[in-house]
This record gives sequence, structure tokens and C-alpha cells, in this order.
Amino acid sequence: MSVKSTDTSFLALALTAAITAGITHWWTRRLEEQKVLKEKKQIYDRELLIKSKTLEARKLTGEPAGTVIEDLTIDKVFLWEVEDLKKRFSSSEVDNEMKNVPSSNTNPYFFPTLNVAPKKLEEAKSNQHATPTAYNKLITNHECIVADIVRKPNMKTYTHAYVRAGPRAKLHFDPKTVNAAIITCGGLCPGLNNVIREIVCTLCQLYGTNGSVYGLTGGYRGFYDPAYRPIKLTPELVQNIHHEGGTVLGSSRGGFDLEKTLDFLESKKISQLFVIGGDGTHRGAFRIHEGCMERGMNVAVAGIPKTIDNDVDYIDHSFGFSSAVEAAQVAIRAAKTEAICNMPNGIGVVKLMGRSAGYIAVHATMSSGDVDLCLVPEVPTVLEGELGCLPHLRRRVKDQGYAVVVVAEGAGEDVLGVSAETDASGNKKLPPIGEFMKAQIEEYFKKQDDVATVKYIDPSYTVRSVPANAADSLYCMQLGQNAVHGAMAGFTGFSVGLCNNRMVFLPIPQLVATSPRSMNPRGRTWERVLALTRQPNTVAKLNENASVENVQPTLR
Repeated sequence: MSVKSTDTSFLALALTAAITAGITHWWTRRLEEQKVLKEKKQIYDRELLIKSKTLEARKLTGEPAGTVIEDLTIDKVFLWEVEDLKKRFSSSEVDNEMKNVPSSNTNPYFFPTLNVAPKKLEEAKSNQHATPTAYNKLITNHECIVADIVRKPNMKTYTHAYVRAGPRAKLHFDPKTVNAAIITCGGLCPGLNNVIREIVCTLCQLYGTNGSVYGLTGGYRGFYDPAYRPIKLTPELVQNIHHEGGTVLGSSRGGFDLEKTLDFLESKKISQLFVIGGDGTHRGAFRIHEGCMERGMNVAVAGIPKTIDNDVDYIDHSFGFSSAVEAAQVAIRAAKTEAICNMPNGIGVVKLMGRSAGYIAVHATMSSGDVDLCLVPEVPTVLEGELGCLPHLRRRVKDQGYAVVVVAEGAGEDVLGVSAETDASGNKKLPPIGEFMKAQIEEYFKKQDDVATVKYIDPSYTVRSVPANAADSLYCMQLGQNAVHGAMAGFTGFSVGLCNNRMVFLPIPQLVATSPRSMNPRGRTWERVLALTRQPNTVAKLNENASVENVQPTLR
């Protein structure tokens, strides 16, 4: 036999041995895996059987389903109680039922903006027939909404809760004798007319109030300034106002005068005051409540949180926010079109509302999907360098030919400085971040021997003056109705809002204590923005011993 044939035979034997060893190893591993899977299945089946038997046993004993988690417990719930006029003043104890007073609009061709002869209107009112209806659900005193829905291992074993909003079985005020007043303060916001309309209709139609409902014009000045005369509001007058933006009562900042306000409430025999405004307006509302208590006035003061910036704390979101984010999409789309069509290096810059919180800018950015850079007050603005927004913007332009920037009005104070001036509400005046960014972008491109075609859009007043969308309209209806439910039951010094997707009554001092709130720059919302825009993260890293929860207590 030749050496060559010997080598070939040896190689064949070696190859056969290797293949056999490989197959043996594979088969052994497969048998082991099947054995492990069989053992896992047996354990799983055993656990499934135990769970099934446990559920059957719990059904017999009335215990709930699920697994007991030993390190997640709540042993105390602290209720944020709302002040109750029944504890100080005598109560009517009238049974609560829906009066369902029909509108005077009995003529199918009646249009409320047309002039109607007083005689015709009186004839229509005389033909009204109320058909009272019992409530399907009346709220009891200790029904509450727990605040901390998300529970983590080893959290504190206590939490706080909010008083649940809704109609009560007994009324503190007799609807027949109620006179009410409504006021709107601060800047405009989508949904103001919706809230006004719902308060009026709930008072007059649901509760059948026989007194007057006054609309105070011009904000807090409407209580005393002769230039702002109160309007008597009726369901017929407010029937269609929810289709329009702004507020039919007008609004203003500042002008608060406690003594003159209390004098007005006394002179008009007002028993319920509804104040629609932000955290500053709510602080004024609570002072009115305290003034009423000092004078011995049986007046319920109810607040409805209004802020387009979504910066009132504890509530899920404020009314008008959804509509504002929706309206901002028009400006962002326009900025993208301008950026794409204007060459070379087209860039569209959009400035949105957001004095101390960047919620509108952030949510508009996420819902748009077209934004390449988002700047907000909560996150430091870095112009150049490794984390600079300008180099990032130039990279985006070179990648796709254009870029879109969204900036909140309160962003950039770390590069522009903080203004010492304030407006009538005491809010600091903000530096012009939009114009500043436009100039900085143009200058940076020039430094790179390049040209940027920058178009700047400021839709601030367009965004906040639009009518409420469907989601906000529904929310405003809930707010208006529950504000009246609370006032009629005798609660005072409270505000109404959505917490954990449930309507609640919140004591005003707690509500405004940590307002205005801001977005968590280390939370998931900002993470989503970074993932979408791919911009550098300029939020400083935490120290090893620090935690996100301890950085800023107002972050939610």
C-alpha cells in the first residue's frame, strides 16, 4: 500500500470519528435539553395545579385572585380632606336628585344668537316641565382615589388619597336659593368656554337653581372695576359658546383685591364662586375662601385648574393641553415644509408655549415624529461641543437635507440668562429663545463655511386660542359638573381634577404647594424624545448615592 493511500484512509477515519463525535455530542446535548425542558414542564404543571387549587380554595373563602407580593404593602392611607361648610354653617340637607330642567329653547328653529322678544322667551319658560331623575351613583364620604398607583418593592407602607368627586346624597345648599359667580383669569386656554357652559348648565338645569349665575368679566378686576360689568349667564346664552376659542367672560392677569371681592360676594348674595385659572389664580381663590370664613360668609369657593403648559401638580393633565398639542402640529408641519423647500440647508424653528415646563414642546415633538431637535426648560441647552445641539443639527441637515427644531419659550436660560422683569401675574419675563436660536444656527453654519436657510415660526397665541378638541371637551364637561357637585355638597377651598384617570377634589393648599411642576428630565418621556430626535443628552448624571426621586420633589 502506498503512503498516499494510507494518508487518505487515515483522513477518512479521522473525519468519520469527528462526525461521529459531533453527532454524539449534539445528541447528548439534545437529550439533556429535553430532560431539562421535561423537568421545567413538570415544575410548571405542578405550579399551575397549585394555582388552580389555590384559586378554587380562595373562591370558597372569598379571597381575591392573584399572587401575594410580600414586599408591596400599604397599611395606612392618608386622605387629603377638603374643607366642608357643613361643619360650620347650618345645612339645608336637601335630597340630591337630577332636576333635568329643560332649556327655554323649545322652538326647533330657535337660534340663541338671534334677538328673541322677552314675551316669547317667557312663554317658552312657562312651558317647561322638569322630570327629576335619581342618580345612578352617589358618592359617599370616604370614597377616595389612591395616589400612588405604581408600587415598587420596599416602598413606604403608607400613601395618600384624594376625595372622590361626584354628587352627594345630601346638599348643603338648597338650589332654590343659590346665587353663583364664575370667573376666568390668566392667559387663554382651549376649553375655557366649555367649562363656563358646563357650570351654568349644571347649576341651572341639573340642579334647577332659581338664583342668578353671574359671569365676572376681565378676571379678578371684574369684582370691583366699573369698566368690567358682570353678565347674568343662562343656559340659552351659553348654549353654543363651547364651539369658540377663548373665553366669553374675558380674562386678565393681576388685579386681585380681597376686600372688594368679598364685598361683591356679600352684595350679590353669592353662595358659590367658581374660579378658573392656574396656580397663581388658585392661590387667590384660597385667599377668598379664607376671607369668607373670617367674615362668617357661607360661600363655597371651587377652583378649576387651567394651564396650557400642563404645569399644575398632581392632576394627570390640565384641560386645553391636548388641544394645544394638536394645534402645534400645524406649525411643525409648516416648519418642515419650509425647511424641505428652502435651500440650501433648510431649517424650520418653532417656538411653543412652556414657561417653566416643556410639556407642550415634548408632546408635540413626540406626536409629530418630524422633529430633529427639542429644547425645554428642564434640560440644559448646550450650543457647541461634543453635546452641542448645533453640531447635531448640522449633522441632521447633512443626513437628510433639512431639519426641524421645536423650542419651549422657557428654554435656554442657561445660555441667555434669567430676566429680572415680571408681568402682572408675577411671572418672570422670558428671553427671546426662538430668535436667539435662529441667529445661533445661522452663525454656526457660517463658521463652518456653510449657509443655513432658517425659517422661524411662533404660533403661541394661535395654539392657545383654538377651540377645545373632543378629548378636552369631554374633560371640561367633567370638570364643570364636578365643581358644581362639590360646591352644592358644601365643599370649599378645593379644586377639581383628574388623578389616576378619576375625578377628585383636591385641597387648594396641597395643589399649589408644588406648582408649577416640571417634566422629569430623567424620566421616560424625555428618553422617548431623545430616541426620536437622536439629539445629545445634556442632563447631568446623578451621583452614585443620589436617586431620581430625590432630585426634585415636584417631578411626577
